[in-house]
Amino acid sequence: MSNEQGMVIVGASLAGARAAETLREEGYGGPLSLVGAEDEIPYERPPLSKDYLMGKHGRDKIYVRPREWYREHDVDLRLGTTVTAIDAAARKVVLEGGDQLGYGKLLLATGSSPRRLPVPGADLDGVHYLRTVADSDRIRAAIEAASRVAVIGAGWIGLETTAAARTAGAEVTVLEAAELPLLRVLGREVAEVFARLHAERGVDLRFSVQVAEITGTNGKADGVRLADGTRVDADVVLVGIGITPNTELATASGLTVDNGIVTDARLRTSDPDIFAAGDVANALHPLLGKHIRVEHWANARHQPVAAAKAMLGQDVIYDRVPYFYTDQYDLGMEYAGYVEPGEYAEVVFRGDVPAREFIAFWLAGDGRVLAGMNVNVWDVNDSIAELVRQGAKVSAVALADPSVALESLA
Repeated sequence: MSNEQGMVIVGASLAGARAAETLREEGYGGPLSLVGAEDEIPYERPPLSKDYLMGKHGRDKIYVRPREWYREHDVDLRLGTTVTAIDAAARKVVLEGGDQLGYGKLLLATGSSPRRLPVPGADLDGVHYLRTVADSDRIRAAIEAASRVAVIGAGWIGLETTAAARTAGAEVTVLEAAELPLLRVLGREVAEVFARLHAERGVDLRFSVQVAEITGTNGKADGVRLADGTRVDADVVLVGIGITPNTELATASGLTVDNGIVTDARLRTSDPDIFAAGDVANALHPLLGKHIRVEHWANARHQPVAAAKAMLGQDVIYDRVPYFYTDQYDLGMEYAGYVEPGEYAEVVFRGDVPAREFIAFWLAGDGRVLAGMNVNVWDVNDSIAELVRQGAKVSAVALADPSVALESLA
């Protein structure tokens, strides 16, 4: 057991590693422990459904830092280790096996877990969820050997794995409860772009369907049965129906939890010595004036930098414009902003939508730019983010006109 009250980070993820980096870069020289349940050193997750899944990147490309970095920077890296409890009164975390780590400040970067499909057959061999690098390895091997793949859920993970499976030559059927892919995230106007993209690649898209069970033979999945009795044959079933923040530790220790661990703009929880960052943090966003939980790479990359500085007592808030990106076939996209379903009044397009070379803007009723997405149009995302940051009120005519420079609208 360590008695010196150092910094402890729970979650050896991208967020955890970035916080450790920042603490050392900002001059913190005391004890620093980074505890993770996986055996892998911290890595980035986006390649797991993109280039790494498709075999374009080797494993060495996904790591945040090489293993030596942690040793050289005196980071006590404890992998394959589960934190079982937080003793907030004594300022200690309890590890599986009973070892304890004292802390002066604690960061929870515990991430999230894939939501499980609550139907019969969901645990059959051949049913896959994507979260870890080991999951990605298994899925790559499965889709390379498969002739028919069923993908349940048409969110980002579902569509990216669909693209990987189609590129590998498999026949793919996508099963989605909503009317369109990404409908909740993007709204109807832009969701239709992604539906067309996959339809043109030969994907069998089935919307407004409910999965009743996953069927199997000798313990292995062989298809999906829908609520209307329709059966879809499949050698492999990929499930991407969302994620759930890993809040169990926080809940058990009495922290305020509501769709994630609730924090202020400094990433501080209801306990002033405990902070949270990444997928698990439901943080007050000063720009938006409300709490949001962002499940994307950019948030896991940048938010823990602010959290680490706040842990050191610096006067810092996290107010970056939310950002995410995707790559599917020949479509590359970046998105800046944050729009809940029903929050926008209209979508304005600039460019060639059928050719999938365009920018889309989501506008509030008073003309404020709430979000923007560039599709196969590059070097504009910073300008889009600035329009969002400023709450710029811009006419739809100017937004739609490619001859009007975006930076002139801010």
